[in-house]
Amino acid sequence: MVKADRYRRVLLKISGEIFRSENVILDSERIGKIALQLKEVSQSDIQIAIVVGGGNILRGAQHSAYNSDDRYRADYMGMLATVINSLALKNALEGINVDSEVLTSIPMQQVAELFTRYRALEYLKEGKIIILAGGTGNPFFTTDTAAALRAAQIDAEAVLKGTKVDGVYDSDPVVSKDAEMIASLSYTDILERELKVMDSTAVALCRENKIAITVFNILKNGNLKRVLEGKTIGTIVK
Repeated sequence: MVKADRYRRVLLKISGEIFRSENVILDSERIGKIALQLKEVSQSDIQIAIVVGGGNILRGAQHSAYNSDDRYRADYMGMLATVINSLALKNALEGINVDSEVLTSIPMQQVAELFTRYRALEYLKEGKIIILAGGTGNPFFTTDTAAALRAAQIDAEAVLKGTKVDGVYDSDPVVSKDAEMIASLSYTDILERELKVMDSTAVALCRENKIAITVFNILKNGNLKRVLEGKTIGTIVK
């Protein structure tokens, strides 16, 4: 059994798909459940930053055609989708009296504050949860890469990837009944085996900056707290 570490500062990456139910793009009940998990850990001494994807609304790479102009524009549309999700999460947190701030990679002062490393660290030290929206601010990068980049910028010790499945499997658990969850991986394992944990750029960034990765099911109540307490949940990458 691989033991997880108890962290001082983490970056939680949440897929935009987590916010979507079968017929609702922004499911307030699901978002509320994530917010309640965050409230459960908000009074701990662990500092939490969050990057939310935009896949429930739009994925730039899938929306665009094959020419670069379409991809360029579509990726910015995807960045705006992450801002919508981030504001929805902030609303849910405010509704249960959890202090949070949204910082964006693209200037939009009427919506949220522009991300700077100094401001992000200041809010974390004040005990606020920060939600980092807009990806990297550049097209052709995924929100996984944005999560790894922001984690490096704020000196996070781990990227916690909250998904709809329990961890990383050797094959697609939706398709294969024989799929087995992998408890522990190295960065090289992911890159060489092309496992769908995070994209290769994100994994390489985490490896270079010695940032651990944990993949876990965030839809199971209490799992976020268990991960932050150092309990063995999901798949650990070191």
